Amino acid sequence: MKLLMKGMFFFVACMFAGGVSAQTWQLAWSDEFNGSIGPSWVFETGNGSGGWGNNELQYYRRENAAIENNALVITARRQDFGGFRYTSARMKTQGVRNFRYGKIEARMRLPSFMGAWPAFWALGANLPQVGWPASGEIDIMEHVNNENRSYGTIHWRDHNGNYAQYGGNTAVSVADWHVYSVEWDANAIRWYVDGNKFHEANIQNSINGTDEFHRDFFLLLNFAIGGNWPGFNVDESKLPAKMHVDYVRVYRRL
Repeated sequence: MKLLMKGMFFFVACMFAGGVSAQTWQLAWSDEFNGSIGPSWVFETGNGSGGWGNNELQYYRRENAAIENNALVITARRQDFGGFRYTSARMKTQGVRNFRYGKIEARMRLPSFMGAWPAFWALGANLPQVGWPASGEIDIMEHVNNENRSYGTIHWRDHNGNYAQYGGNTAVSVADWHVYSVEWDANAIRWYVDGNKFHEANIQNSINGTDEFHRDFFLLLNFAIGGNWPGFNVDESKLPAKMHVDYVRVYRRL
C-alpha cells in the first residue's frame, strides 16, 4: 500500500519509507507510479555510445516500461531490435527535475540472474557541458548477476584530473521489496537499505576534488543486460525479466 505524504499522513507514510523522520525530512518530490509514469521522466532509446560506455548488450525502448499494479515495471526481453539481441528501458529526470542534497529513495524489487544489471542512480546536471566523470555520478543502488548484494558508489574526477571512485556494498535479498536510499548533504553521502546504513563517502570541503557533489544532479532508472561489470554470459532462460519500482521519493531536510 502506498501513502502520499501530505498533512496528517506524513508521519505514518514515513514509517513505511525506510525510517524517514518526520521531524527531519520533508517530501520535496515523488513519483508514486499510481496509474501512470509521471511527467518528470524522459526515456532514452538506443544503445548509446559503446553500449552506454559499458558495452551493454541491450537496446533501450520506451515500450519496455509500463505500470503494473501501481508500480513501474521495466522489462528486459530477448528481442532482436536495432541490431541488438535484447531490449529494456532507461529513464531519467534530466532537463525536467534536478536535485542537490537531501534524501533520495526508491522502493524496489530486483531481477537476479546472470547478465542482469538493474540500477537506481544520479548524474550531474552539467554532464552535457563537462562530460563524465567530471559531472559526478552517485549510484544509489546497483545489482549485478545473481548476487544477493546491493552496491553504492560515487564516481568523479579528482583534484589531479584523474578518474576516481569510492564504493561499498551490503548483503540483501534483492528479489524481495526493499527501500534503497542515500542521504546527501554538504559533508557526506550515506547509503542505506531499509534504513540501515552500509556505506559513507566524505565530501566535506570538496575533499579530493569532490566538488562535483555540491551541484545539481538528475535521477536515472534502468535495467541493463550484460556489460563490463556483469559480463556477457546472459542466462536467457530468465527472460523476460522485470525490475519493479513502487515509488521514487526525494526529501529536503527541514
